[in-house]
Amino acid sequence: MPNIILNGLQISVPDGTTILNAAKQAGIEIPHYCYHPKLPIAGSCRMCLVEVEKAPKLMTACSTTVTDGMVVFTDSEKVRKAVTGVLELMLIHHPLDCPICDQAGECGLQDYYMKYGLHKSRYDLEDKVHKTKHQDIGGQIMLDSERCILCSRCVRFLNEVPKTGELEISQRANHSEIGIFPGRPLDNHYTGNLADVCPVGALTSKDFRFKCRVWFLSSVKSVCTGCANGCNIDAHFREQTMYRVKPRVNDAVNQAWMCDFGRLEYKKANEGRILEPTLRQGGSDRTPGWDSALADVAFKLKDAVDHHGAEAVAVIASPQSSNEELFLIRRLADEILGTPNLSFTSRVAGDGFADEILIKADKNPNAKGAGLLGISDSGFDALLQKIADKKIKALLVFGNVLGDLADNEVATLLSAVPFVGLAGSNESALSRAAHAVLPTASIFERSGTFTNSAGRVQRFEAGFLPRGNARPDLDIVTGIANRLGAGWTFEGAAAVFAVISASVAPFAGLTYESLGDQGQNVTEAGNA
Repeated sequence: MPNIILNGLQISVPDGTTILNAAKQAGIEIPHYCYHPKLPIAGSCRMCLVEVEKAPKLMTACSTTVTDGMVVFTDSEKVRKAVTGVLELMLIHHPLDCPICDQAGECGLQDYYMKYGLHKSRYDLEDKVHKTKHQDIGGQIMLDSERCILCSRCVRFLNEVPKTGELEISQRANHSEIGIFPGRPLDNHYTGNLADVCPVGALTSKDFRFKCRVWFLSSVKSVCTGCANGCNIDAHFREQTMYRVKPRVNDAVNQAWMCDFGRLEYKKANEGRILEPTLRQGGSDRTPGWDSALADVAFKLKDAVDHHGAEAVAVIASPQSSNEELFLIRRLADEILGTPNLSFTSRVAGDGFADEILIKADKNPNAKGAGLLGISDSGFDALLQKIADKKIKALLVFGNVLGDLADNEVATLLSAVPFVGLAGSNESALSRAAHAVLPTASIFERSGTFTNSAGRVQRFEAGFLPRGNARPDLDIVTGIANRLGAGWTFEGAAAVFAVISASVAPFAGLTYESLGDQGQNVTEAGNA
């Protein structure tokens, strides 16, 4: 391992480490724009210039590999003067529209100007070069060419990740600008990442545009529910409203990216929410409160078992539920109700699109977990046939959809069941057809774990309390089970996961705390 001296500090780093990454390991900041840890090195912005002893000129820290005995200075007078000059050059033609720029608050230009600039511009406002502003270039992105500092991160991302290459740098000198080829807008499923890699306000999200200042937002670590890949995300919210999600780095799952479909999944937490428990009878709705609603569901399930036998009761689980929720749902069906009619399906309405980057055909975050926890999807169609044949007298459904059935098919099917209880978060054909509706918390309002398609168990955390009078699924399942005599005393997802780890073989050895931010793979045979 090479030993280097960095600002007088002696450190050892692995072979092949760049000066920039060596400084990061030592806790020393080197300013940079064009460098991104998941993209090829360009060395074009010149902000990361450092002084290397015996070198004839300043070196770019992002592209210079350390050698044994190297002496580096990142804060010498020569370096500070060069970095200030580079920053001034970038700001010469930059527009003065920080007050209306969505990047304000997380802008690299703002941050570095306060640290390395603080100079008065030597360029008159009327002499600035003007370029294309507010251009819709396709996908989820708006382009403001005046704000661009030509770091080329966006060009490299499109060339390296989706490999579609829609952006390029055209013109020369101070007229150079980023843009799409004529008549060829962004055409891939990863356009939202351009707003993430852009260090300034040149590429911004159409969905987030002018919605909220970032300093008003809080964040929580979560997992995308858009498909079985389980991309790691940071969910940004204010009070009880979700505003956006951004990818969180996890090399084992999604690198630093996420797809455009997953970015819009957060809207389900805001729109069409069910906020009060509701009971329906004789065409009228009433909202009796949780005690009455849970007691009613428990009574109807028990009554069906007592009068028609356990086979007359069915439970349909959801692959959108967490491992902890699915575990208790299975126990409710097997141990409390004693019914063999427990199933789920990962089928949903849609084209089942998948690619070789991140997107999986399975559009659920936890179908793998359901299978590992002993809930089979093989009997789903047979269960639907039992319902259609009027053999089911009481049905308890979890989730917002019933497989890939259309709304009219759901209404027709459930009309054959005397009692349907639903635990779901959003209004749907299911909620309109159910006799008892129990509002559940969204992914951002509860905690738990998902198991992605590769068998990786990943934790998500609650950012804020459930909206309205909704409750976490764990509380609802426990409430029903205890009214049927279960006597469960679980307190949160961690307590349930501890029981899973102790009783379900694939999860043996895992602990809720040990999953950390990156998750761990289950030990099931065939899952590395």
